[in-house]
Amino acid sequence: MTPSQPFHTRLSSLAAFLVPALSLWLPSGYAWGAALLALGALASAPDWWRAPIEPRQARWLVLSFGLMALAWAYGSDWEGGVASALNKPLRYGVAVISLLYALRHPPDVRWLLAGVAVGAACGGLRALYDVQVLGLERPWFTPRQTANAIQLGNLSGLLGLMCWLQMLVLWHRWRWPLRLTLALCCALGLLGSLLSQTRGGWLALMLCGLVLMVLAAARLPARRIWPSSLLLAAVVLPLAWQMQPVLSERISWAYEEARRYQQDGSDTNTSVGHRLDHAQLAWRMGRDRPLTGWGEAGYHAEKARRVQAGQASAATLQYGHSHNEILDMFAKRGVFALAALGLLYAVPLVLFWPRKTDPPAPDEALLLRLMGVAVPVGFFGFGLTQVFFAHYNGVVMYLTLVLLICAALAGLRRRP
Repeated sequence: MTPSQPFHTRLSSLAAFLVPALSLWLPSGYAWGAALLALGALASAPDWWRAPIEPRQARWLVLSFGLMALAWAYGSDWEGGVASALNKPLRYGVAVISLLYALRHPPDVRWLLAGVAVGAACGGLRALYDVQVLGLERPWFTPRQTANAIQLGNLSGLLGLMCWLQMLVLWHRWRWPLRLTLALCCALGLLGSLLSQTRGGWLALMLCGLVLMVLAAARLPARRIWPSSLLLAAVVLPLAWQMQPVLSERISWAYEEARRYQQDGSDTNTSVGHRLDHAQLAWRMGRDRPLTGWGEAGYHAEKARRVQAGQASAATLQYGHSHNEILDMFAKRGVFALAALGLLYAVPLVLFWPRKTDPPAPDEALLLRLMGVAVPVGFFGFGLTQVFFAHYNGVVMYLTLVLLICAALAGLRRRP
């Protein structure tokens, strides 16, 4: 970002840095950059409103964002007031105008990459502070915000993976100080995930890492993959070894909780047992109303009725969602909203899937595409054990990361 760049390019670059950089450190830190993008979009609406959407493939993102806005509006509890009902749909609407603005004024790739690195480092440092200084059992975990350890721990791990991607693709360009810095940021991001003790998130990150490794190995020479991977292992393995007792205990608990639930289905007061019981309930409710779903208000009322009738455990009343993104959408909003959710995952995946050639900056383009693939794959995995899009940090991070990566990639194509 230089003084010679247009004002709106500098503003979108600053937003691209702030979204990931502040996401795990400040309260609602992910909203600062997103709000800056939205303000820039509103202030310059005449500039981009009638401009054609370039690249044309980005129209699919506009469509997927718009359909999800309709899906959330359809299932909202309108009796609770218009403002409450439109709270979540508006997030997708804001993402649409932010996307159109960012495509018109693409951010500088370097600022997005720097924001990811800072965000990953902040995730690990914040987790260490919460556990070692404040004495919390899990970072970001308070009586008022019990889901934060899951949400933010998963985001920390995802940002850590994105730092690893930077090492993979740009290793040959960097000197050792920068290589070690990115390795440390990567390790801190993954440490944030480990300290959060989110077992479902660990599985999702392993799935995401496997997909990314396969894609990278098909497009990068081995001399660029092995050094960065070995450096990462040298940093991360000691951390995992240090936390081995906690990791083993959490995994053993998950296995035992699942085994006890499978035996008689009555042990629902454990983390795994509750999730399995809630998933079965959501599936049955979705089958009963596959086209329309029950809606937010109807879901809670019907769940309470089934619990009273002995058809579900009372433990399911403690949560407003089913701990599974797909089943929750199916039960509350039906198959059409489920299709919209599928598009929200599939469109970025197809849009960012690596191409054989991507001039005029093939390294940066490949890196952005791999990061773009990491977002839907990672969030899909997170959504198997947590309704990520029901939380403000989940939906804002997903939408802004996707639109910023798309805009940054579009900016690369316009280079002379």
